[in-house]
Amino acid sequence: MAKRNLYLKPKPTLHDFQDYVAKMIKERGFDNEKLPEVFMLFIEECGEMAKAVRKKYKHIKSHKESEDFELEHEVADVFMYLLDICNYLDIDLEKAFREKEKINKKRVWK
Repeated sequence: MAKRNLYLKPKPTLHDFQDYVAKMIKERGFDNEKLPEVFMLFIEECGEMAKAVRKKYKHIKSHKESEDFELEHEVADVFMYLLDICNYLDIDLEKAFREKEKINKKRVWK
C-alpha cells in the first residue's frame, strides 16, 4: 500500500481529528482490527496514562523502577483510541458531546 501524506491542519476541529485517525488507521494497516482488540488497546493506554499520572504526582505511591510513561503521550494515545472506537461505531464524537452536554447543563450538581 502506498503511503499517503497525512495532514492535520493547524487548528483542527474534533471532526478533523476523527477523520485524521480514520485515515491514519488505514494507512498504518490497523483497519482489520476488531472492536474488542481496539477497546483492549484503549484500556491499556488508559492504564499507561494512569501510571504516568502516578509518577508525576509524587504523593501517590509508585514503584520507583516501574516503567516510565510520558503523560502527554499517553493522553494523546487515549484520545486517538477513543476516536478510533468512535469511528468503528460510527459515532460523531462532537455531536455526541454536544448532545450530552445539553443534558448535563439541565442537571443540578451538588
